Amino acid sequence: MSVKPLNNPSSDGKKRRFLSPEKKFQIFLEAQSGQTPVGEILRREGIYSTDLARIREQVKEGAVERLSVRPGPKRKTVARQDYEVLKLELQDKERALAEQAVELAILRKKTNGGSWDR
Repeated sequence: MSVKPLNNPSSDGKKRRFLSPEKKFQIFLEAQSGQTPVGEILRREGIYSTDLARIREQVKEGAVERLSVRPGPKRKTVARQDYEVLKLELQDKERALAEQAVELAILRKKTNGGSWDR
């Protein structure tokens, strides 16, 4: 009488199964509905309770992330290098504006006491 060893899932060469996001969400919804026992869902899908716990956590994180987005247009960001260039350009323009304000004040002073008919 020969005895066959029990099939060990780790020794028969099974590859790790990757579930699509849609499939994970379907499993999550089915487990949350309560219509089917969780054990039955786990057996049918070939996953462990820790996998279901991880799926539930992923769904929660995704929902929190999505719900935390504020409505309205998104802020536009500028690359650091572009920011530095724009900052220097703004400083140059502010300096030129200040110089022109000084020149204008000098011209007003000169013309204020004199006449335009010269």
